[in-house]
Amino acid sequence: MRIFLRILVMCLLAMPVLAARARLNLFIWSEYMDPVVVKAFEQQHDCEVVIDLYEDDGAMMAKLQAGGAALYDVVVPPDHRVPVLVKLGLLAPLRHEKLPNLRHLDPRLLNLAFDAENRYTVPYQWGTLGLFVRKRAGQPVPDSWAAVFDPRQQAGPFVLLDSARDLIGAALKYRGREANATDPAELRAVRDLLLDAKRRSLGFDGTVGGKNKVLGRLATAAVVYSGEGVRGMTADPETVYVIPKEGSLIWVDNLAVLSRAPHRDLAEQFINFCLEPENGARIANFTQFATPNAAARRFIRPADLANPAIYPPEEVRARLEFLVHLGAQSRLYDEVWTYVKAR
Repeated sequence: MRIFLRILVMCLLAMPVLAARARLNLFIWSEYMDPVVVKAFEQQHDCEVVIDLYEDDGAMMAKLQAGGAALYDVVVPPDHRVPVLVKLGLLAPLRHEKLPNLRHLDPRLLNLAFDAENRYTVPYQWGTLGLFVRKRAGQPVPDSWAAVFDPRQQAGPFVLLDSARDLIGAALKYRGREANATDPAELRAVRDLLLDAKRRSLGFDGTVGGKNKVLGRLATAAVVYSGEGVRGMTADPETVYVIPKEGSLIWVDNLAVLSRAPHRDLAEQFINFCLEPENGARIANFTQFATPNAAARRFIRPADLANPAIYPPEEVRARLEFLVHLGAQSRLYDEVWTYVKAR
């Protein structure tokens, strides 16, 4: 028996030690990454991609500040959040020599003000903010933010987007102001407008939740991002995504590596993988948001390229604004949002 045990121990010691499988931790909005692209990356790099989701950028910020910068490898922040993340030391500088596929990106979406020289981020998807509405027999499709902000023109039960900067920006555009306005009197008027809308609404939800409530006929309208609106239209032709006539928001979501990412090399490999034209197209075909990848366009469904809800024409883009980081003035927006959510 002792001889058998000795032989068994010797055999176990002689066995090669199996290396732990590499792991990438991705923190991203829901319904925002094609599973086929994830599977292909896992196979190519012999790794596991673990995905954690958020529904709004406030939740993303809270989790990253609570230690997520050491838990996750890649995050997908909106443009106006990037300066804050950099200031907080939560993002790692990107090593561009490890990202040769940067050459495929549209130059018009590089070197934007929120991250000059793309030191910390690369564009992932871009889109707009608008209204996802169900058509009503014999009535015109709402073309104004009044569908949610004016009780006389309310389109029926509606859902507000649970995102402070987006919703305040929409209210400012409805009032004919700039989406980044900081005049206290104007923001007080917006506060009251939002509070009234909240009391008439079905409440706040993420963009996916709002889309699903319209598809489920619980709501007639929802404030959503363009991709959710377009996917909703695909699921139900009796719905439509509208960029209101007063103007709205345009945004760029970005791929970034966290400052204490456990797997920085793998994170940059994943970003470069997403920037390959075929993969960029797969992602855009899945999300139905607009791609910043110029080389990917030839692989995108022609119907999507021609869809003005995804790629708005220039006359519509002229009415769209980017949100910007407001620095100390951000407290004015925080005060508005806290007031509205608490009542």
